[in-house]
Amino acid sequence: MAEPQRQGERLPEDVGTDDCLTSYTHIYSPDLLKDQVAFITGGGSGIGLRIAEIFMRHGCDTVIASRNLEKLKEAANKLSAVSGRRCLPLCMDVRQPDTIAAAVDETLKVFGRLDILINNAAGNFLCPAASLSFNAFKTVIEIDTMGTFNASKVVYEKWFQNHGGNIVNISATLPYKGQGLQVHAGSAKAANDAMTRHLAVEWGPSGVRVNAVAPGPISGTEGYRRLGGPKGEAAGAFQSLPLQRAGNKTEMAHCTLFLASRASSYVTGAILVADGGSWLTSPNDVAMLMGYWSSEKTRDK
Repeated sequence: MAEPQRQGERLPEDVGTDDCLTSYTHIYSPDLLKDQVAFITGGGSGIGLRIAEIFMRHGCDTVIASRNLEKLKEAANKLSAVSGRRCLPLCMDVRQPDTIAAAVDETLKVFGRLDILINNAAGNFLCPAASLSFNAFKTVIEIDTMGTFNASKVVYEKWFQNHGGNIVNISATLPYKGQGLQVHAGSAKAANDAMTRHLAVEWGPSGVRVNAVAPGPISGTEGYRRLGGPKGEAAGAFQSLPLQRAGNKTEMAHCTLFLASRASSYVTGAILVADGGSWLTSPNDVAMLMGYWSSEKTRDK
């Protein structure tokens, strides 16, 4: 006889590839973001793509922006096909404010408004600090931290300052315990958490809420693969987490949807940790991470 399903065990739909969901069950009103416009950096794949999809399934039009226009066009076509909403793919680099400004100008030209900014663009990989080049550290800071500030400042100056809006930064739990082999990304995300609070304080009077989602291990993402998630899962590493599993992209999109919507209208300066309790209990196994990093380095040669 099969064991009864535990209460609350059913997970939201997801797929491991950068494809749209074959089915979706709304847990919020389908009109939650009706006729709003969201600008999502790094929206062509992974968590960013799923955020775009879930937003669009709740009535939102979106802009997905990154450096790879062909990939964005492909994603935009898929997103519009499943949601019936408009998705505008725009080429830009979060490290170059002038390209962000051009993309925001085009957004306002096409849609006439901008309600939500999702700072999702990021770069990460495993590397011990002693082997991390100066340029590699700088690049991650430029993408994760400078990119978040650049996009936030441009959108604020061009629209949010006079119209209000919502910013959600996609962070991480890496700096909470000094995660091994992650000094570059952990430093960048710690700065972003501080930035979230500073901007919430300064921009609140303009009607701008600024919050963050801090995901843990999320399956079906490039980060999950590059940070050793599949090997850890196979080795039973997730049994040390309170929820004993990796998260999925739809779960992260739901967290972001909550913070970007009127469901959280009195929330600002908050960091919503969504990691299944990982940061509380998972071991910081530097030796294991070093072994994985060494094997990957050898394989890539």
